[in-house]
Amino acid sequence: MKEMGLDAYRLSISWPRILPKGTVEGGINRAGIAYYNHLIDDLLAHGIKPFVTIFHWDLPQALEDEYGGFLSSKIVGHFRDFANVCFKEFGDRVKHWITLNEPWTFCDGGYVYGAMAPGRCSAWQQRNCNGGDSAMEPYIVGPNLLLAHAAAVKLYRDKYKASQKGVIGITLVSHWFVPYSDAKHNLNAAQRALDFTLGWYLDPITYGDYPHSMRSLIRNRLPNFTEEQSLSLKGSYDFLGLNYYTAFYTAYAPYSVNTQNMSYVTDALTNLMSDRNGIPIGPVAASSWLSVYPSGIRSLLLYVKNKYKNPVIYITENGIDEFNNSTLPLEQQLVDPMRIDYHYRHLRYLLKAIKDGVNVKGYFAWSLLDNFEWASGYTVRFGFNYVDYKNRSKRHPKHSSIWFKSFLSKH
Repeated sequence: MKEMGLDAYRLSISWPRILPKGTVEGGINRAGIAYYNHLIDDLLAHGIKPFVTIFHWDLPQALEDEYGGFLSSKIVGHFRDFANVCFKEFGDRVKHWITLNEPWTFCDGGYVYGAMAPGRCSAWQQRNCNGGDSAMEPYIVGPNLLLAHAAAVKLYRDKYKASQKGVIGITLVSHWFVPYSDAKHNLNAAQRALDFTLGWYLDPITYGDYPHSMRSLIRNRLPNFTEEQSLSLKGSYDFLGLNYYTAFYTAYAPYSVNTQNMSYVTDALTNLMSDRNGIPIGPVAASSWLSVYPSGIRSLLLYVKNKYKNPVIYITENGIDEFNNSTLPLEQQLVDPMRIDYHYRHLRYLLKAIKDGVNVKGYFAWSLLDNFEWASGYTVRFGFNYVDYKNRSKRHPKHSSIWFKSFLSKH
């Protein structure tokens, strides 16, 4: 990081590593505390600011077994207690806290499709899930995530902010949604797609309730916040972390009377497509969901500026992957012109957004190193720096790493 010229690093605290049984009463793992203390101290010694995420989807198994994890409101208190340990142990040096990473992805992957932990979805989807209901559970988990976030923010502001002088926010993810045509029903569909992805979380923490489109379409499956909960959510962030990768064409999807196959996926009455009339929205990366659409980052930032009171924003993820072609000579695997082009063009549109008045204060590329990429495992590589998976102590800068270092030194 120091060699590349980076001045900040985003990392996540592992809940099971700090509290192996999920709760403070179950005991704090001091070796886990020591690990993060060493990492944070080393970052600061090299002039690198730590941006710390408290929850990046790794729930202690004990809480999943005891009461279903985020399916229960009990999780709110336990998350607050875990956050308290983090603030107490690391807050004297950490000045930027992120409560949750991508709650939308956690809900969608874990409770709609079942492709991520805890692997729950409706049986009719035939996806070999561990039970679940894709029409109900996302709307149970979503509020519990939001209330856990609000509880941690309140704790930090009440107990730690004055002395530690840090800031606290949340990281949300959103694609950009391009209407399939100028027809009004497709324009409305693109707005609903934003509501059901970004607005699902950003509306409550800005305005205290869900977007009108969600209320009108989901109805009694979407819980109501109490007045006290709504007040705790409203304004519960000092900054917004925003992850952006790609965009989709968005078209109206007619309402289905088949209530047996209800799901979060169909609730928004939208169809998402990566091409229009056979023409792709952009070049496709190794991950099939990731089409390159650089102007989308500016469009998304302007949308947030105009709808959500122009908050302080950090781009907390932005990146592209290539396939893991480990059979090729190493020299060839380090050549990644598409990554250079991806970041160059996204940074150009980010600069345009800043000139348009968007309050962006930082940019984190995903990712520093190749890593185990969730369900894709080691089949794809997002890193600026190549990791030799047979000998993990060996890392090699890709061409993009050299380019990024040069870019940072000039700008």
